[in-house]
Amino acid sequence: MKQMTNPNSFASHFVELRSRLLKSIVFILIIFILSYTFAEQIYNFLVEPYANAVRDDLNSRRLIFTALHETFITYLKVAFFTAIFLGSPILLIQIYKFIAPGLYKNEKRAILPYLVSTPILFLLGGVLVYYLVMPLAIKFFLSFETIGSNSSLPIQLEAKVNEYLSLIMRLIFAFGISFQLPILLNLLARIGVVNSRYLKSRRRYVIVIIFTVAAILTPPDPITQIGLAIPLLLLYELSIITVRFTEKKKTENE
Repeated sequence: MKQMTNPNSFASHFVELRSRLLKSIVFILIIFILSYTFAEQIYNFLVEPYANAVRDDLNSRRLIFTALHETFITYLKVAFFTAIFLGSPILLIQIYKFIAPGLYKNEKRAILPYLVSTPILFLLGGVLVYYLVMPLAIKFFLSFETIGSNSSLPIQLEAKVNEYLSLIMRLIFAFGISFQLPILLNLLARIGVVNSRYLKSRRRYVIVIIFTVAAILTPPDPITQIGLAIPLLLLYELSIITVRFTEKKKTENE
């Protein structure tokens, strides 16, 4: 990293940092307002996994709210989550533009892959939740419904608007953040904290840790826990490969 020679550079850097953070906040605020305008459509999109799971019985299904303000608050949450999700790449770009002038070309090339892969991996985690984990989890939970009989009442799910949103967004963010594992391990490898040999030797401990983390971050059902744990194990193996490749490339350059 280049050294600062101008005595006033700290003040100018602080002003630039504030400017870029303000830009990011303004962008995120604009996205929030636009997202709230389309909050109903976005929410309907998020509800599709549930709607598809009950497609054969769709006419008798509904989402309920039990407080007057619940749907309004839910739409605000939809707008907030959407703004954070879409605004994060903008924030990363602004941070990169702030630190880029102080970096050498090789340092810029080293950072760029992480800058690109961070939102992509988060998106992959969200896609996995939406198209695979949620449909399987919903079918699992619906299997506990009963028709009822002359001596018993039927047991049927009536999902709440706010609780459904909380569940799917919790899973999306849990998977999205967990999918940053390769980036974290590669960064640790670059600064010399870990290497590929160390990562391979700790596999059995990592398996226990991953399943423990999956149990904490997801609801208490085997579908979502396994749905998070298996991709994380695969990403850990991918991290070993990428770290080994980085080590080999570094050795060749030396």
